[in-house]
Amino acid sequence: MKVQVYIDGSEGTTGLRIFDRMREREDIRLLTIDPALRKDTAERARLINASDITFLCLPDAAAREAVSLIENDHVRVIDASTAHRTAPGWAYGFAELSSAHRQAIASGARVANPGCHATGFISILYPLLACGALPPDAALSCFSLTGYSGGGKRMIAQYEAQERSPSLDAPRPYGLTQQHKHLPEMQAVCGLTRAPLFTPIVADYFAGMLVGVPLHADQLRGISSLSQLHACYADAYAGQKLVRVLPADAQADDGGFIASNGCAGLDGLQILVTGNDERMTVYARFDNLGKGASGAAIQNMNLMIGCEETKGLRL
Repeated sequence: MKVQVYIDGSEGTTGLRIFDRMREREDIRLLTIDPALRKDTAERARLINASDITFLCLPDAAAREAVSLIENDHVRVIDASTAHRTAPGWAYGFAELSSAHRQAIASGARVANPGCHATGFISILYPLLACGALPPDAALSCFSLTGYSGGGKRMIAQYEAQERSPSLDAPRPYGLTQQHKHLPEMQAVCGLTRAPLFTPIVADYFAGMLVGVPLHADQLRGISSLSQLHACYADAYAGQKLVRVLPADAQADDGGFIASNGCAGLDGLQILVTGNDERMTVYARFDNLGKGASGAAIQNMNLMIGCEETKGLRL
């Protein structure tokens, strides 16, 4: 029997990509809404309650409203918004963090899809905190370079307009007040007692994300060299299909540079450990629309319905 799937908010960048992937699946039956009724609460409620799994690709308030419409206990939800990422009773949808995370997703009725920037930060920090190599009160900073598709349809239109502002030609830091919406999950999922200094940056390319966290060796416990740091990640992600730790000698792509769009169009995530024995930077590279959004959502659905984790994904 096919799994009944409804995507609430299929007009956005994440929803559209999930929709396109679902259309190719022989094990999925998509429940679609008449475009004229896509904001009709009664029709949305009917389709949500008719589904086995509903994806929420909505603003936070609309995502909370959608959950309130559920009357059928059979319905399972994957929420791509920020609304439920630190909410009690919601599994955090990052299976590679631990066996407990993976099991919570597989058995969960409510799964919160991670944010794109948060995916990179957490993939770097969680292994260090889990093994005690960093204390929870560590003073941390993080920068994250993203393609403009991360800003949704409005930003895509701005960057792709025939006549556009010259300011779009250069990378642009934002979130300047240190209040970015991904910070709560970055802190909570890692168990940090204080939030990191976080600098997101949008640049003039469509898709791809590169998140970096710099570390001094004297911040670390039980790790005193670059090779030991690399081994920590290799152990943490051993056997994972969608997170790959690049070899220790693969510190950069070409001539000492790392291309932030190197995973564009793919659904996996790469960890790169760079620097020297005193000063190190760990990078996570992935597609902000892949492992940072729709790819992670489909992976979570695969785990929830018990099929191959990578089904329908591009590696």
